[in-house]
Amino acid sequence: MTEQQLLDSFQSHIPITKGWSDDKKYCVERDGAKYLLRTSPIARHDNRKLLHEMMDRVAALGVPMCRSLEFGACDDVVYSLQTWIDGEDLSEILLTLPENEQYLLGVKSGEILRLIHSVPAPEGREGWETFFSRKMDTKIGRYHESGLRFDDDERMLDYISENRHLLINRPQCFHHGDYHVGNMMLADGELKIIDFDRYDFGDPWEEYNRIVWTATASPHFATGQLRGYFGGEPPMEFFKLMALYICSNSLSSLPWAVSFGQAEMDVMTAQMRDVLRWYDGMRSVVPRWYQKEVK
Repeated sequence: MTEQQLLDSFQSHIPITKGWSDDKKYCVERDGAKYLLRTSPIARHDNRKLLHEMMDRVAALGVPMCRSLEFGACDDVVYSLQTWIDGEDLSEILLTLPENEQYLLGVKSGEILRLIHSVPAPEGREGWETFFSRKMDTKIGRYHESGLRFDDDERMLDYISENRHLLINRPQCFHHGDYHVGNMMLADGELKIIDFDRYDFGDPWEEYNRIVWTATASPHFATGQLRGYFGGEPPMEFFKLMALYICSNSLSSLPWAVSFGQAEMDVMTAQMRDVLRWYDGMRSVVPRWYQKEVK
């Protein structure tokens, strides 16, 4: 069976173009019910099979999410049939909600992420310090090779150099891989998590390298997320590591954006500027968007 024959097995199939995933996505219908169909190149079979299995494990914990119902392969693709979530994109409606509701939804998102992180990484993985130090070196190397520079980038580079020791003996777990408001939906007042496409394994706190998107959208939501995750005020060790992961991710974002054009480069440049402002030029480890007075 080919990919086209797979699509034709449904009563209807409508392409979904939103998002950055390399997968093809469709809203499909079968027996009057809607589903999400994702297809990937056949070379990603093992990766997608593991994702199907991990989504089963996470859903079994009670995480409100799209569930992977069926996994299979055609001649040219692997596919996953998932539950369809009727709801609103949280990133589009979040700022229409009262600030206290933004905060409470953030708390819920943090509690959900803690559940996701309760799934351990496979045994025998390389130590986190070795793995992530090498990853940071690669990102820094690409940044320098790109020839692109950002004002005060040395403050991020210095922070990384001075805080690598924080990676020592960090635990590893399952990651959603792209946990921010753009991958959350609100359905009948309930928060739902979607798009585990970029799943991986690593330090649970490294998942917060994406919180820059969330904090830009709503400081109240981002603050609530941290409190929900920790069940109260986050420890200072967390803030230090979150800053390290955000610096590393920020430096790599500019070379990444080049192939997408000037508009995307401008977005990433603005984000780096925001990060340095939030952290007072990396002189503070608690970002300005974190609102201690909000409860």
